[in-house]
Order: sequence, then structure tokens, then C-alpha cells
Amino acid sequence: MIARIWRGITLAEKADAYIAYLHETGLRDYATTPGNRGVSVLRRLQGEHSEIVLISMWDSMEAVRAFAGEQPERSVYYPEDENYLLEMEPLVRHYEVAEQILPPAQPEAPRDPKAPAR
Repeated sequence: MIARIWRGITLAEKADAYIAYLHETGLRDYATTPGNRGVSVLRRLQGEHSEIVLISMWDSMEAVRAFAGEQPERSVYYPEDENYLLEMEPLVRHYEVAEQILPPAQPEAPRDPKAPAR
């Protein structure tokens, strides 16, 4: 499995709007690309700036190329990104996932028979 990590900086007041824009563009494209295993969106407020980090998980580098093209180390940008980002970082980082530890599956709590049906 491959982790693809991209980072961008926007003004703090534009962070929510930028994340909404990401849902319409890159996050949507991740979700519809075969071999994508999901993405985490991280945000860190730093005074007047907000750092956004996307960590997407992929089955293989071939799956990453299906999303990013023949130069998968290049960042993928969309038309309105320049309206939000303070700079356009040209490269992303890829890591082979050496190990992933997931919590054990939690048993579903017994349902109260008096509770209304969901």
C-alpha cells in the first residue's frame, strides 16, 4: 500500500471554503479512482494561516498514476486552487506503508427493545 501526502497553506479565513472546494475536486477524484483506499484531511491553524494536509492511501503506485498521471510525484492542482493557496508546492511525497495497525472490531451494543427502530 502507498501513502501519498500533499500539503498546502491557505489563509485561515479561507480554510473552510477550501476544504469544501477540495470535496468538489481532489477528494471526489480520489474516491472515484480505482485503487484508492481513502483519504484523511488534516488541518492545523497557525495564526493567520491554515495548513491543510491530505494523506491518501492507494493499493499501488499504478493506482496513484491513475489519479496523478505519468509523473505521480507532481502535485495535482485544480483551476480554483490558486484562489485559496498561498503557494503551489510542486511535489508530493509517497511512502510505502510498512505497517498499519487498526483497532479490533468493536461488537455492536445490544439494542434496547423499547427504543424506536432506526
